[in-house]
Amino acid sequence: MLPVDQTLFAAAEAIRAKAYAPYSRFHVGAAILADDGNIYAGCNIENAAYPQGNCAEASAIAAMIAGGGRRITRIYVTGPGKEPVTPCGGCRQRIREFADLDVAVISHGVEGEPLVSTLGELLPHSFGPEHLKK
Repeated sequence: MLPVDQTLFAAAEAIRAKAYAPYSRFHVGAAILADDGNIYAGCNIENAAYPQGNCAEASAIAAMIAGGGRRITRIYVTGPGKEPVTPCGGCRQRIREFADLDVAVISHGVEGEPLVSTLGELLPHSFGPEHLKK
């Protein structure tokens, strides 16, 4: 594991402990290394009206934007179990808005081994901001 990944893992795990998941009991943490050199973390926040909740990745992206970062250079997602906890489809698109296709996305079920993928591997043939530029 790269030193930066150890730092991101620690940040994702620290914030995962604060997740609000009374319905699924599936606590997720995400930590972003941003273009400003800072790490921004977020956890999932559920709501009884399910569509109103936030995924950990969306919370981390919101923290990044609020903190002044603009681009994701690396992201680490943690959750329970042995299988890698990969971003959902919606979060893959959210990450795409702020990351290049070659950005590493580390997905980790903390009882197993992390899976390192690029965003392009997780979201092939994606639609991004550059498609809307004239």
